[in-house]
Amino acid sequence: MPILFLCGTDEFSIARRIAEIAAKTDRDGLNTSRLEARLTAEEELYKAVNALPFLAEKRLVILAHPSQKYTSAEARQKFLAFLTNVPPTTLLVVYEILEEREARQAGKHWLVGWAAEALQAKVETFLLPKPREMKDWIVGEVKRQGGAISSQAAHRLAELVGVDTRQAAQEIAKLLTYVNWSRPIELKDVEAVCVSTAEVNLFDFVDRLAMRQVRASQAMLHKMLEEQDASSIFPLIVRQFRLLIQTREMIEAGNSVQTVQEALGLHPFVASKLVQQAERFTLADLEAIYRRLLEIDEAAKISAMPLEIGLEMFVVELGRSSPSA
Repeated sequence: MPILFLCGTDEFSIARRIAEIAAKTDRDGLNTSRLEARLTAEEELYKAVNALPFLAEKRLVILAHPSQKYTSAEARQKFLAFLTNVPPTTLLVVYEILEEREARQAGKHWLVGWAAEALQAKVETFLLPKPREMKDWIVGEVKRQGGAISSQAAHRLAELVGVDTRQAAQEIAKLLTYVNWSRPIELKDVEAVCVSTAEVNLFDFVDRLAMRQVRASQAMLHKMLEEQDASSIFPLIVRQFRLLIQTREMIEAGNSVQTVQEALGLHPFVASKLVQQAERFTLADLEAIYRRLLEIDEAAKISAMPLEIGLEMFVVELGRSSPSA
């Protein structure tokens, strides 16, 4: 089956599913292309999908957020016609992060409707847990990572992370390392380990980037790298700029902080900070930054450049650039 459509509100689970597919299909990344639909020309997409795999059975093409590019009925029909001709030597993974209200009507999504009738396509849906479900999600994730957790500890961790599955998974990894997988995670462990300032540090880091403060940005990056490895920090930075693009678009459409909060499913503090930061960038700035992050990610996956060096270069390059008018 050459086409897989992943959609839903749980960005972390979608990212993990993509990582699983990549590890199975193209472990070394030599036959993988990662594309953002809105930033990808039709010719570039055509070449990526139709290129022959190099010393492998299949190529893997990952295309993000097609609905942001194909907005008209005519454009969507043209894209769907293109999908019917994906060669069997390519696995095309298309994914879309949906807002809560979109997810409730996922069955009506134009790609879901097409895939339901297409023999060459399959749909997988990933929804964020409800707040009342987060405790059970945490228990399951701890088991997935090879450990156990007490009911009190799971409840407390759910209070700390809300329905942020990515942060929950990272906190669980820290907790299991803390207890060395030798015993169940207890409430005292959550209180000792999970009073994390990572999110605040990330906001401060982006603030410094917005002000083109290279030395301060580098110092904050080094501090974050001392606390977590680059492979843990990088997805958070990518996610932050993806949220900033969405926030900036909503600001330009005249929406309020509350609308941003509800549309993106964020804590009020996080939504407020995103709006403040998005106002410091133009949409063109944010799209250029996001494109650069995708390049760094691809370079790391094919071992062309370690993530740590890519992030260092990213900070310096952004510091030397001038904000768009």
